[in-house]
Amino acid sequence: MTNQILKPTHPHLLPDLLQHHTAGLDADRDDYRAAIDRLIDNLVSIEDETGEFLLRLEDGRVIDTKGWHGFEWTQGVGLYGMYKHWELTGDPKAWDIMIKWFEDRFKEGMPSRNINTVAPFLTLAYLYERTGNRMYLPYLDVWGEWVYNDLPRTEEGGFQHIVYNSVNDQQLWDDTLMMSVLPLAKIGLLLNRPHYVEEAKRQFLIHIKYLTDRKTGLWFHGWTFDGRHNFAEALWGRGNSWVTIVIPEFIELLNLPKDDVLRTFLIDTLEAQVKTLAKVQAPSGLWRTILDDETSYEEAAASAGFAYGILKAVRKGYISREYEAIGVRGAKAVRDHISAEGELTQVSFGTPVFNSIQEYKDVPLTSMPFGQAMALLAMGEFMYRFI
Repeated sequence: MTNQILKPTHPHLLPDLLQHHTAGLDADRDDYRAAIDRLIDNLVSIEDETGEFLLRLEDGRVIDTKGWHGFEWTQGVGLYGMYKHWELTGDPKAWDIMIKWFEDRFKEGMPSRNINTVAPFLTLAYLYERTGNRMYLPYLDVWGEWVYNDLPRTEEGGFQHIVYNSVNDQQLWDDTLMMSVLPLAKIGLLLNRPHYVEEAKRQFLIHIKYLTDRKTGLWFHGWTFDGRHNFAEALWGRGNSWVTIVIPEFIELLNLPKDDVLRTFLIDTLEAQVKTLAKVQAPSGLWRTILDDETSYEEAAASAGFAYGILKAVRKGYISREYEAIGVRGAKAVRDHISAEGELTQVSFGTPVFNSIQEYKDVPLTSMPFGQAMALLAMGEFMYRFI
């Protein structure tokens, strides 16, 4: 299309062609902006009306992993999607939502500490950096110290994926890189604690060592040192999408130079994954919840994560531009799954490590804050095409 506009067969048609092309871009841009606004409105209004998705703990606590007012990884990823949207647009509504969320959670008191409850502190670190609000500093200090010093470790010093209802002894999950490792790195940079940053680097290496599938470049969901295996050897979509998101984020966050060996290693790891993602993308443009299993359902949250990570990695020059097309297809497919009410449909609920592939295929579909956020990430990154 670009060549046709620059070199039309009939030069006198050039103004009309340009006007038509510009109008098309404007319409697309407006459509994506409107979709983003609806995603945000839906994100902050999601409720578990039936209680079906509440996490009920033995000590009597009830953890809301679906509604916006809980304190878990689902809301943590939601906040990060909101922040990245604000960073791109300066949207005051998004800013106010983030500030209010933390104000309300601080009044309620902090949750118990685990891998997943660390996730909101990534966004808090960015907000502290932007505002200098001293009220945020003690939280970043205490939670950063807990991750570095007290978070349970596996053999070889990996972050054990401890959560509210399970210690997951000796287990590594690919989710951990997004939920705790990226926040630790950001807090380390912000508070001038280089040992946090070095620990974050170490965690990437440990997780790559035990979770990557050498045959495909994709990632297994989990690994346990107790028995030394990858459970069902599930090449789970959303777990893989955390990797696709977090590697470009980590390289950018640390501003790793081109000759840095860790940067090279991470990019090689990412490109190996994306090379196979290109092969297993469904005809619709989405990816399946088990990436290499055509009988498993297509899952929009993972697809949004893939679209975001691929498009950003291409834009930043980390991976080959040949992969841009699959990122664009993924982003457009995600857009098709944003309803008129702003809900990202076809999203699977929170998923533990399972011992069979069928259990992954049986996870129910429901709207979730992280799904909304991952769609925000994908739509925001796609918006760079209109700049």
